[in-house]
Amino acid sequence: MCDLGASLIEIKNLYKSYDKKPVLKDVNLTVRRGAVTGLLGPNGAGKTTLISILTGIINKDSGSVTVDGIDLDRELPLIQSKCSYVPQSFAFYPRLTARENLEYFGALWGLKGKKLQERMDFCIDIGSMQSFVDKRAEKFSGGMKRRLNLAIGLLHDPEIVYLDEPTVGVDTQSRGYILATIKKINRERRATMIYTSHYMDEIEQVADDIAVINEGTIIVHDDTQAILSRAGAASGHGSLEELFLTLTGARLRDEE
Repeated sequence: MCDLGASLIEIKNLYKSYDKKPVLKDVNLTVRRGAVTGLLGPNGAGKTTLISILTGIINKDSGSVTVDGIDLDRELPLIQSKCSYVPQSFAFYPRLTARENLEYFGALWGLKGKKLQERMDFCIDIGSMQSFVDKRAEKFSGGMKRRLNLAIGLLHDPEIVYLDEPTVGVDTQSRGYILATIKKINRERRATMIYTSHYMDEIEQVADDIAVINEGTIIVHDDTQAILSRAGAASGHGSLEELFLTLTGARLRDEE
């Protein structure tokens, strides 16, 4: 984790609904420059919808989003050029090799020549993909696919990275590697990140700040140590999971 600065992303009074059903309700959140903000919430809480608005994939109903003082609605292409989205679903072409995928997505970002090769080499290294970079992605294990997904997201050296459940379906070794990579990028490249996960231990490992979203509203937002101290006071032994269940309830959520 790097030294943190002032706020970079400001979300104020954000609302979004589908078919008149509210999904986000008066969301307010500040993301500090250089921080990893862990976004926790049960299924259907609004995590992916919030990320989709921040990346310009969908439009909000009302409210405001600014990035480095720039209004998202007015300067969406400029803001998108500074950002990357690593989705839960795999965002690459399975019939292409890892190298071909990197070449293709690098070209989409306007990278070419020496710069493209430098960024590809960096991403191949950061994803530890040397042994399979020239194999077709459809042959990859779950962990290999996740590492390629992450590498593509880091290809253009983004200032802001949105990570939506980046370790889903991987083994313990791949999960540990991905988390270490995220911390390395945050520390060395000073990238600001929003990281969504169902895994409490992941959030504890990587996040400087934690925000809990439930039923479309941010109900808790503080730095990680303050959240863990609150969890300790609530449970007696500092369990983030117990605090999460206390805040959001134990009811099963079957909607995403």
